[in-house]
Amino acid sequence: MDYSSFTNTSYQIYQLPSWNRSHDMAVISTLLVSLPLPLVLMLLVFAPLVVVKLKGSITTRKQPPLPPGPIPWPIIGSLPEIWQNKPVFRWILGLMKQLGTDIACIRLGHVHVITVTSPEIAREFLKKHDFVFASRPKTMAAEYATRGFLSSALVPWGDQWKKMRKVIASNVINPARLSWLLHKRTQEADNLVRFIYNQCINHENMHGGVINLRLAVRQYTGNVIRRMMFNTRYFGKGREDGGPGYEEEQHVESLFTVLMHLNSFILSDYVPWLRPLDLEGHEKIVSEAMRIVNGYHDPLVDERIKEWGQGKRKEPQDLLDAFILAKDLNGKPALSAEEIKAQITDLMLATVDNPANAAEWAMAEMLNNPEILRKATDEIDSVVGKSRLVEETDIPKLNYIKCCAREAFRLHPIGPFNVPHVSNADTTVAGYFIPKGSRVLISRRGLDPKVWEEPLEFKPERHLNDEWGSGRVELTENELRFISFGTGRRGCIGVGLGSAVT
Repeated sequence: MDYSSFTNTSYQIYQLPSWNRSHDMAVISTLLVSLPLPLVLMLLVFAPLVVVKLKGSITTRKQPPLPPGPIPWPIIGSLPEIWQNKPVFRWILGLMKQLGTDIACIRLGHVHVITVTSPEIAREFLKKHDFVFASRPKTMAAEYATRGFLSSALVPWGDQWKKMRKVIASNVINPARLSWLLHKRTQEADNLVRFIYNQCINHENMHGGVINLRLAVRQYTGNVIRRMMFNTRYFGKGREDGGPGYEEEQHVESLFTVLMHLNSFILSDYVPWLRPLDLEGHEKIVSEAMRIVNGYHDPLVDERIKEWGQGKRKEPQDLLDAFILAKDLNGKPALSAEEIKAQITDLMLATVDNPANAAEWAMAEMLNNPEILRKATDEIDSVVGKSRLVEETDIPKLNYIKCCAREAFRLHPIGPFNVPHVSNADTTVAGYFIPKGSRVLISRRGLDPKVWEEPLEFKPERHLNDEWGSGRVELTENELRFISFGTGRRGCIGVGLGSAVT
């Protein structure tokens, strides 16, 4: 294909002073040949229009500049770079380091993506300007996970989000409800210990008692939320040793598949008309994962609603019952069956990821540092003793254990960036113009050397500074030096549950 007319046009628009003309032409031609055909066609069709628009768009209106970032291509922005550089977050962080900036603007399609690595700037976004950045983007994966944006965490700002947030806070995730469900979490913690013990003494264990840590922690979080939501550990028969059966493993793996795509850079999320083409195959994967998840959830929800309607149930037993019994101001059911199903998946996704990831990484770090493991073990022996199992009431006194979890959140978060925030209006942050509709990604990792000494080292002791008072340590990070749980209007409503499970 001959791209010479386009490359000449793009060269005139985006020439950088330091580029060599012949080198630039070669780079652009090579890049275009490597792009998907739909992106190339879009460039060829719309580039001349962009030239006309740019020539006629000179304005005298003064406003702060956008944050620094790469010079975008016409129409598609930096999507070619996103296509070619995987994983994308490494390219973004490398670009920001190259530019020497803590805030960047990367245009993808028509969307301005604002990336932030500075705690100070993060606080400005999520504290000072919290209301402006209280929305969420409408992405492909979020649409599947929320059944068309019917739940709370991933839904754009509006009446539906306000409704769901109110119902959840008043009827489902509150201190009284969490206390009511304590015995269910205790059952699953005890079962985790039983499963690990059985793995160690099982002579048929081909690994000689070696525990698959990822399987153990992920299935534990899955067991906890299934027990709290449906009052059951298993969808199928499970295993006699307390381990997961095929159904439970498939359920949790499908949830993590959806989570992975919620945190991915997907072309069609920025150029919507590309979605039917499913160029990267993401939609096929997400739709199949949600088919599996819904296949386990929906029959239980439908049957339970039917049982309450027929008067077969008298007392609530779990969170599903709490959803069904929630009433609006007129005494009618607050949620439809579809909203209940969407919110159940929302809570499932929120519960399995962060705690499992933090526990896995904390254990990995402790196994590689015997001194840290010894201190953690000594603390448990001192606070709990050796005659009983750890209970949730022990958590406030297990400060070093919580420091290990905080350090895992800081150094090994579940994803490189938090769930995207979307600006509801034009505004200015850190001296830069942030257009309405921008998607803001705050780095979850706490690696700023101005904030942390030896930021790449796993040092739980750095959190033993009593900044919370009364000698206690919390898993939340209010100053956003790293992100463990969301904050602000769109913060994690289940922080208490997430902390306890972790």
